[in-house]
Amino acid sequence: MKFSHSIQFNAVPEWSSHYIAYSNLKKLIYQLEKQINSQDDQARRATIVPDPESSPLLPSGDVDDPDKLFHRKLDDELEKICSFYRMKELEIYGEVDGLLRDVQEFEAEHEEGETDGEGGGLRRQSVWARARQQSIFRSFQFQKNLKRKGSNISSGREATIPEEDESEGDDDEHSHLTKSHTSDRKPVGRKDFASGAQAGMQDDMNNSQEVIRRRPSVAFNDFGDDALQALYDEGITLKKRIINLYVSVCELRSFIQLNETGFSKVLKKYDKTLDRKLKASYINANIKPAYPFQSSTMSHLAENLNRVESAYAAIVTKGDAEAARQELRLHLREHVVWERNTVWREMIGIERKAQAANLGIRGTMLGQNTDPKKARLQGDEDDGMTKEIHTPLGDTRCPRFLVSSTFWVLIAVIAIFVILLAVPIMDKPEQQNCLALVVFVSLLWATEAIPLFVTSLLVPFLVVILQVVRQDEKPYQRLSSKQATSYIFAAMWTPVIMLLLGGFTIAAALSKYNIAKMMATFVLSKAGTKPRTVLLMTMGVAMFASMWISNVAAPVLCFSIIQPILRNLPSDSDMTKALLLGIALASNMGGAASPIASPQNLIALQNMEPQPGWGIWFFIALPVCIVSIVLIWLLLLVTFRPGRNTTIVPIRPMKDKFTGIQWFISIVTVATIILWCLSHQLEGIFGDMGVIAIIPLVLFFGTGILTKEDFNNFLWTIIILAAGGLALGKAVNSSGLLHTIAISITKEVEHLSLYGVTCVFAALVAVVATFISHTVAALIILPLVAQVGNSMSDPHPNLLVMGTVLMASAAMGLPTSGFPNMSELAP
Repeated sequence: MKFSHSIQFNAVPEWSSHYIAYSNLKKLIYQLEKQINSQDDQARRATIVPDPESSPLLPSGDVDDPDKLFHRKLDDELEKICSFYRMKELEIYGEVDGLLRDVQEFEAEHEEGETDGEGGGLRRQSVWARARQQSIFRSFQFQKNLKRKGSNISSGREATIPEEDESEGDDDEHSHLTKSHTSDRKPVGRKDFASGAQAGMQDDMNNSQEVIRRRPSVAFNDFGDDALQALYDEGITLKKRIINLYVSVCELRSFIQLNETGFSKVLKKYDKTLDRKLKASYINANIKPAYPFQSSTMSHLAENLNRVESAYAAIVTKGDAEAARQELRLHLREHVVWERNTVWREMIGIERKAQAANLGIRGTMLGQNTDPKKARLQGDEDDGMTKEIHTPLGDTRCPRFLVSSTFWVLIAVIAIFVILLAVPIMDKPEQQNCLALVVFVSLLWATEAIPLFVTSLLVPFLVVILQVVRQDEKPYQRLSSKQATSYIFAAMWTPVIMLLLGGFTIAAALSKYNIAKMMATFVLSKAGTKPRTVLLMTMGVAMFASMWISNVAAPVLCFSIIQPILRNLPSDSDMTKALLLGIALASNMGGAASPIASPQNLIALQNMEPQPGWGIWFFIALPVCIVSIVLIWLLLLVTFRPGRNTTIVPIRPMKDKFTGIQWFISIVTVATIILWCLSHQLEGIFGDMGVIAIIPLVLFFGTGILTKEDFNNFLWTIIILAAGGLALGKAVNSSGLLHTIAISITKEVEHLSLYGVTCVFAALVAVVATFISHTVAALIILPLVAQVGNSMSDPHPNLLVMGTVLMASAAMGLPTSGFPNMSELAP
């Protein structure tokens, strides 16, 4: 959640116009950025005509000095905040003083009554205890009503918050809603509190107005029922007044905190965007000396909070200050805070779009149609679950899913599956069933008639039902359902899946704590302002980022980094197209650069024996990726000519210093990668790379650097897809079908050289992976490639698998060919 939204969520509704205008100040920053980066002064003044929404942000005065203009705007905001705070402080502190006087009078009355005879004192204690119980009961009902009303108020307020169009991934601005566990929680608004409780307390307030300030009387001393009722009413009224004032004082403290953070963040954004150094000087010269932000102001505020808590303790909790504090804090609404996203949270929506895009099959049979062209708009009638169709016999209504393309595609796939089960093609029944299974699953993956991960979950089910798997040793008898279940589920959770989880964990930590962005901006800051150099460096950063945070997530990171460049380019600029396309294509190629860069690489490792270490993988893949990046760069230069009439705003490195947590994450990441590179030499200790992947999982999640929510936001659909693919490959190999098909293909290509066979499979996977997911293409083809390589007279299975998986990453001819392409289309 952006910080501007955090202010709106936490602000007292009646005070909303008195908080710092964070969104408007950011708009002013971006306008100043465009102005500064204009070459022609006359053209600059012509193009900076503001729209009606932002027209008040740039006055007609002298705007050539951005520091002067921004300083003036900040002064206006500071004056507004200080004036409002002084007024509210006088009002609330005056109410606190009046309340404390009433509490003292009440205690004096109570003590005077206690001095009456022994019997009267005992009776008074008994009735006062009964009054306390009733007070607690009424307070419970009061709080219950308050929570219900407060919830309505809060939800209504959140629903009307406008979304801010801001795509730049600035520090601490892309985030989700969480609840703070610190002591400074955001209170419910005092006026919200009063209005929410008005119905429950109005009668008590009316009945007790005349007795709030009353003095001891004869009737009271006689201890009659009227005096007891008056005592009860007075105690309840004081309790409610104390709660209201406690909430108000906490609101004052929150008002200071939010505005102080707002000034700090907007000045940081100003310095970062315009390459200035205004933050430190302005805060020291203007913010800290301002009355609301002085330490004496906070001390006075804390003192008044303690006074209110003491009054509550005297009236309600028999002098127990800690119990009073805990009860009072129950009336404060929890503070809504922002937290930086991991790259996986941002990828969830993009991954869904990518899954829905292939072959135009967008809607599920019974679920919501995801085609934006068919989306329901405001005022549209609900189409319901049925649809009217026209037939020669007249109009009729039928279930809507019966006329959807998804339904008929699924019917066709099931029909093919049934035919393959019935028509004998293979000699052995387990191979016949396995052939039907492979075709069925491959068609479901290719058409996405049902989600990819759901198809993967079907694999173990069908393997057991169709009795596909056999013993690994002669006589190769078919396993029973019980044995097949253990066999196939063991194939779904392998060291490869742990390696994938380890890669996700490293990517989440590097993105959440801004390490990846700091490194990327540092490299891009050296690119200068030449368009061709900037394009090449951006592509290089995208490729490098893909190696470590996967090619699924790297485009999101790179897109946020180049936002300053894109903001200052015309909307129809060829440089914009070249940058976006360059990031997507470079990320695709970067997906081949390391074993954890993309899921298809992990599938390749599973089908290679012996598995190559990271050093061998780098030795083969990096030269291929670098040469491909250079060729793509030259193609983009020839196609778009991005240097024509293009002015590039330089990317500035982030000025934040590395914190202890960032150093810890970096050390753990580097150590893990080194261990992966030396996995073969350390096989006697760790056994497999999947065991090494547990190190970052334990260290990052165990120390709280990453949370359970971060773990839940991993792309589990990708993990389930990979697990299902591994299970399918194991089943095809166990049934003997893979060996049979490999022998047939080997006979057809035995006249070809090893180079020729490699080209044949590379061409095959290039075509398939262009139209379906790279991961799905690898799941289908790589096991077959490995088996053909083993069946050749001069076996080279690892070479064939490596060449094929490199081509799978390079298959990017369509916008839907891979996740990087889809992620760059999303903006």
